[in-house]
Amino acid sequence: MSKAREQSHLDSDDPNLETFYGLPSEVQFCSRCVISNQRPSSVVERKNKNQKTKKDFIFFDEEGVCSACRWQDKKDNEIDWAQRDKDLMDLCNKHRSTNGNYDCIVPGSGGKDSAFAAHMLKHKYGMNPLTVTWAPNKYTEIGHTNFENFCHSGFNNILFTPNGSLHKLLTKKAFLNLCHPFQAFIIGQKQIAPQMAVKFNIPLIFYGENPVEYGNPMSEGKESLMNRKYYTGDSNEDLIIGGESFNKIIKDNGFHESDKLPYTPISPEQAELHKIEVHYLSHYHKWDSQECYYYAVENTGFQPNIRRTEGSFTKYSGIDDKIDPLHYYTTLIKFGLGRATYNACPEIRHGKLDREEGVMLVEKFDQEIPERFQEEMVEYMGITQDQFVEVIDNARSPHIWKFEGNQWKLRRPLK
Repeated sequence: MSKAREQSHLDSDDPNLETFYGLPSEVQFCSRCVISNQRPSSVVERKNKNQKTKKDFIFFDEEGVCSACRWQDKKDNEIDWAQRDKDLMDLCNKHRSTNGNYDCIVPGSGGKDSAFAAHMLKHKYGMNPLTVTWAPNKYTEIGHTNFENFCHSGFNNILFTPNGSLHKLLTKKAFLNLCHPFQAFIIGQKQIAPQMAVKFNIPLIFYGENPVEYGNPMSEGKESLMNRKYYTGDSNEDLIIGGESFNKIIKDNGFHESDKLPYTPISPEQAELHKIEVHYLSHYHKWDSQECYYYAVENTGFQPNIRRTEGSFTKYSGIDDKIDPLHYYTTLIKFGLGRATYNACPEIRHGKLDREEGVMLVEKFDQEIPERFQEEMVEYMGITQDQFVEVIDNARSPHIWKFEGNQWKLRRPLK
């Protein structure tokens, strides 16, 4: 029996009620958007050992407003975006190639955000970007169509696909041990651009939005540069994937040492030697994902899905990978925050929804079970349906969930 089911009889304010993942024991919702204080900040995934690994969480001020909403205030009222645009042009001029070579790298899938970034840099700022893509676990039909449309709209691209057998095993271990099926993908996606930057000697890399947009500490938004801890590491470091030693996984399962390379960060020495700079484009451009969508539709052939994304109300967000709906379902299970919550929050901050509408959408869609690809993903990970259910139930934190009336319910639903 899972701990959450075992403690379902306890009152929500009972001091004996357990909390997982180092989460705040009292659930609080932002007074402006619909995020709760259970949202974890970004972590260095290759060091994420287990469910007990201590995490940082989104900050709420004395007025009950989350840091992401306060960051939006800063974007609306304090930042001189005209000056930031000049700063971006200066940065591009500094790195602009004079010999016909690529002068920057843009990682991405050809989804709305990376398509916006690459197209804007090429056509407004005159850059010659090399785009690089870490392959999804399993492409959706619309995801592959959008990737092709993006490349055919005028971009050179390197699609890197890791050893499929190893990647499936890492995904399985991350799900079974951490309830985190996206971990291996996140690690690879973070490393591929710096690795290509070193290989082709292209020091300038652009990612889209800084995680401060969604609730990471506001101090991280002061500079345009990504913290090097996310993409550099000691060459002798043993990565932790799925809560286990990567070296041991390789050795015990007969993989070659070279199969580790795509997941391995570049060294600090390599970053210094090649003068690698990883910038967030959102530092220079007032980021709005829905506007990125409109731009990508018009300029790179991006297409929304024909059906609504399970767990949400949108048709254009995170539609590349069949495992993506499961990833967001696991965030609902672990933190009480599902896909609709993550989609509604920025739209509230950007004035496209009001909070009342956001609450309604979260109530309607957030707890929807992503059934469309579930059977295929269970087969992909090589687990049984019983194992799937067991992992999901064991990952529920007792202070968030209770089992009542033959169904799971949030102890403190959004209001």
